[in-house]
Amino acid sequence: MAVLPEQVIYMDNNATTRIAPEVLDAMMPYLTQFYGNPSSMHTFGGQVGQAISQARQQIADLLGADPGEIVFTSCGTESDSTAILSAIQSFPEKNHVITTRVEHPAVKNLCDNLEIFTGRKYHVTRLPVAADGTLDMQRYRESLTDDTAIVSVMWANNETGVLFPVEEMAQIARERGVLFHTDAVQAVGKVPINLRETAIDFLSLSGHKLHAPKGIGVLYVRKGTPYIPFMNGGHQEHGRRGGTENVASIIGLGRACALAAEKMEEENTRVRALRDKLEQGLLSTVPKALRNGHPTQRLPNTANISFEYVEGEAILLHMNQLNICASSGSACTSGSLEPSHVLRAMGVPFTAAHGSIRFSLSIYNTEEEVDFVLARMPDIITKLRALSPFWEDK
Repeated sequence: MAVLPEQVIYMDNNATTRIAPEVLDAMMPYLTQFYGNPSSMHTFGGQVGQAISQARQQIADLLGADPGEIVFTSCGTESDSTAILSAIQSFPEKNHVITTRVEHPAVKNLCDNLEIFTGRKYHVTRLPVAADGTLDMQRYRESLTDDTAIVSVMWANNETGVLFPVEEMAQIARERGVLFHTDAVQAVGKVPINLRETAIDFLSLSGHKLHAPKGIGVLYVRKGTPYIPFMNGGHQEHGRRGGTENVASIIGLGRACALAAEKMEEENTRVRALRDKLEQGLLSTVPKALRNGHPTQRLPNTANISFEYVEGEAILLHMNQLNICASSGSACTSGSLEPSHVLRAMGVPFTAAHGSIRFSLSIYNTEEEVDFVLARMPDIITKLRALSPFWEDK
């Protein structure tokens, strides 16, 4: 029998979120009654186009952008690829890209492929991070060259929640005549963003990270930024992304962005307090546990804790038996037995990197759920350490 959602303690919101009830309500008419093609000339389709325009405005309002700067995509990964590939095609004389060692695989693997599989040799600078996951800004400044086509740096790390100073970095890039892209998939809806006051040229977001459905994303393209479409086809999105619009999901994303604006304060107060209670409780009750990431320069919902001398996969299996959902890192790399590339870049000891668990909360989590997890995690770690040959001498 399937496990019902109400029986689950879900603390894996950086992997995906539940669709908000208000979002589902907004979507349903466009899955049933209003099924016209928004590109059609008739009124039945035209009213769908008007609904898309409203959603575009709602998204722009959350980002502090103009509606014309919003391009709908299928996901954050497509948005990332579109931004980076557009930049290097727009400036074929440049062959340098700057990113970090802790990017999501959507950016990391694309940059790896640029160096290996493209016909032209690209050089990628991967900025290192400190032990707390933060960047060295002086090193960043020194990495910019006349050959740099684009800088791509995430706004918030998906595993640790560490926030990067992307607004400052974008301004530095602009002063050097370099385009700047940020993967803001984890940041949108959790931290205030006003793109009109930044030098950011491209921004990626994904609907399923802020209580909208999977399969819908956005690429923000600043007006006047050189742009080459990743997907060619019809005239949709003013020729910037071909393919018939995913109407219901676009409507849902618009509603989710409006909700996110309303819930931003709750994210940064109640949810942050729950995160802090969970984190402090684990660090105080479980020996040899450590927090990964800067203590304050983080998303309000994310705690990454390493439990030394145990395997993260084993911890998750025991948590799963209690219907507690968390992650050992990015959902996009959960099938790998290798320790997180993010934690390795931070220099987390091997004995701890393998035992890292990411807890990521949302507005739907409760204090009772946090108490439940805190009451059971020490026993889980104690049992697993009793089986570990590495724990005997500690």
